[in-house]
Amino acid sequence: MKKTHGSLFSGIGAPELASEWMGWENLFHCEINDFCRSFLEKRFKSTSYADITTTDFNIWRGRVDILTGGFPCQDASKAKQTGGRGQLGLEGHRTGLWWHMYRAIDEIRPRWVVAENVANITRVNDGRDFAKILHSLSGLGYNAEWKIMYASDAGAPQRRARCYLVAYSNGIRLPAGKPFFSNVCQEIIKERRMFAGTSLSVGVSWAGQPSVCSVGYGFSNRSSELYGKSRLKEEVFHAYGNSMCPQLMHEIFKRIEYLDN
Repeated sequence: MKKTHGSLFSGIGAPELASEWMGWENLFHCEINDFCRSFLEKRFKSTSYADITTTDFNIWRGRVDILTGGFPCQDASKAKQTGGRGQLGLEGHRTGLWWHMYRAIDEIRPRWVVAENVANITRVNDGRDFAKILHSLSGLGYNAEWKIMYASDAGAPQRRARCYLVAYSNGIRLPAGKPFFSNVCQEIIKERRMFAGTSLSVGVSWAGQPSVCSVGYGFSNRSSELYGKSRLKEEVFHAYGNSMCPQLMHEIFKRIEYLDN
């Protein structure tokens, strides 16, 4: 039977795309950004929600196999460490939206949950916030595993470290001695390619990334002089910057499919 997928904090639909690659059915997405939501509605045609804080998900109870959500990272990101401020974690208005994802999980009760955030989410407030996330999932009857993964693990020419947390209901039993992530991204071919004049090892880490003489969103001063600034262009790059890596989601989804059959 075809698996079903629902998405929270959907962005431009990286999980939806990976779900489509799997042949699964995308049931709904939830995204407050107007630009991203307009794209989702045109591209995926699933039920559309705007604001997770006001949405009742009870109608999806028992109908969703996999629920995903890249909840906001602003209060957990190292980018906001300024003089010791900015690390509010789950107490912040943005990263604290985890508790609405938790509510949605409780209302929907999917078999699997995949949550994504910056790698630093495991260290905010000396790890206490991440412990709260794990404890909240455990209280709903979910086991959880997590791993810091990189876009380069799926072949992208950048590191882009993110924490991927996979939770599964107590009724799901993994093979003994085989953690969930043991076979994720093991089939990536190690190759080398040229990117922006720099030789990169795909599938493994490298010392640095090609430098970018940039202004906002990576556009050079010369580019802005020649082509001007475009709000649409900035919207697109902002959306890409917030997006999960669909190839990594696809690897996680393949593991779920293998274990859940």
